[in-house]
Amino acid sequence: MQIFVDADACPVIAVVEKIAKEHSVPETLLCDTNHVLSSDYSEVIVVGAGADAVDYKLISICHKGDIVVSQDYGVAAMALGKGAYAIHQSGKWYTNDNIDQMLMERHLNKKARRSSHKNHIKGPKKRTEEDDERFTQSFEKMLLMAQLKEGREHGII
Repeated sequence: MQIFVDADACPVIAVVEKIAKEHSVPETLLCDTNHVLSSDYSEVIVVGAGADAVDYKLISICHKGDIVVSQDYGVAAMALGKGAYAIHQSGKWYTNDNIDQMLMERHLNKKARRSSHKNHIKGPKKRTEEDDERFTQSFEKMLLMAQLKEGREHGII
């Protein structure tokens, strides 16, 4: 199992890295050349700044049982399709039961913005400590569940 973070403008990199380190799970941060990162623990992969370059690279290297951290519903859908787990930076889990609805809402919202000619939308609210705590609890729960499942599949547990 490995953790992959769609790290371009991701506010929970430090939280994910801390938990990954505590549980000795390898982590890879993926970013484009506009968001170069460094880490003492995680592998950092920097890809070209092309549209969706990070997304395609992440999906090409993640596998069944890995955990993907991304705010992109499309990346989450592809990760789920590969049998990986996916979590939003808010702590919401992407699942096979909710991803179609999320993708449909994204599509309808984009369509509504196009028809109203209002392409600029407000950014997200300022992140709070409560947001970080919610993500931390949710992410750790996902990691422990994934480790337990992996252990069962390999006859370790």
